[in-house]
Amino acid sequence: MPYWILDRYLLRLFLKVLLVSFLSLTGLFVVIDAFNNLDEFISHAEKQGSLVSVLVEYYGARVLSFFDRTSALLSLISAIFVLTWLQRTNELTAILASGVPHRRVIRPILIAATCVSLLAAVNREVGIPQVRDKLMRNAQDWTGDSARKLSPKTDYRTNVVINGSTAFALEERIEKPDFRLHTPPAGFGRKLIAAEAFYQQPVDEQPGGYRLSKVSSPDDIDELTSAHLSDGSPFILTSHDTPWLKSGECFLVSEIDFQQLTKGNQVQQFSSFAELWAGLQNRSLDYGADVRVKLHSRLVQPLLDMTLVVLGLPLVISRGHRNMFVAAGYCLGLVIAFFMVVIACQTLGAGTLLSPAFAAWLPLLIFVPLAFTLTGPMRE
Repeated sequence: MPYWILDRYLLRLFLKVLLVSFLSLTGLFVVIDAFNNLDEFISHAEKQGSLVSVLVEYYGARVLSFFDRTSALLSLISAIFVLTWLQRTNELTAILASGVPHRRVIRPILIAATCVSLLAAVNREVGIPQVRDKLMRNAQDWTGDSARKLSPKTDYRTNVVINGSTAFALEERIEKPDFRLHTPPAGFGRKLIAAEAFYQQPVDEQPGGYRLSKVSSPDDIDELTSAHLSDGSPFILTSHDTPWLKSGECFLVSEIDFQQLTKGNQVQQFSSFAELWAGLQNRSLDYGADVRVKLHSRLVQPLLDMTLVVLGLPLVISRGHRNMFVAAGYCLGLVIAFFMVVIACQTLGAGTLLSPAFAAWLPLLIFVPLAFTLTGPMRE
């Protein structure tokens, strides 16, 4: 048998199982979630004009996130199903009898699983960050115009605690901002209190930060000159010497953007590797060991996905199971054990019991030798 015919057959079967599994799981997730949030979607549709457009926009972003969470499981299911199907129909026996070794049979399956792993990595680094804002909004606040409680967050570069009554995601606005200055410049006092504050992105020579309007503390804000940090960088700008500020306004320079202020861990979850790295270099933020574990985990994740698939193949081939349910049971047990070890290692790293790098790479150090041992008979 020409190998390309076998490869094409196995790849087609793998792709069919992958698509059917993904569409089934995604459809189940969408139906259950949409049913639970139907009232909210109908309310948003009345404002936007179409229920379908709301659902497409809402779940379009979540499909990318769902694929990221299930890609490794889908690859394992597809690989195990293909091999179980070959054994069930006695095709594997015929293929091996024709002189094709086990390693040649599983090669196209591993190539397909590698492609899925790489696609998941691209989705993780490119696709998900593009729709991060949608993923961080739930059905109750899909339009971003609902008031959300704001938790205090410290800007470690300027020693300012940024706080307020409520936050509005759509306008990137803080209602009744109450900023506490641990090291206040002369004349400013320890508080910046205003009616509202808007986040502004850095533009050209203008730094990023929060523009406070109707400032009530200090009450002589228009008479105060702008303050700078010890390194000469701007700290608090006032209308006294800043032309683009109006009377009663001031501007707090901060490298903490509105999403980092209001969403916290969600921003890290949906950020790319480059954004996580930039966050670690941000002087205003104080990311802990958990973010460093996430950073290393991004590098390890494609390898972990492939390791899970390689661990699953010998469980089917060595035991010769033809029953789909038995194969599914092995698959479930493997997945539970695998992810329990991964989560345990990452938890130890986040708790500083292990170094972040070691915590992220430890599952590979555990499972790669095991996978190498289990696949020994297939390599012979």
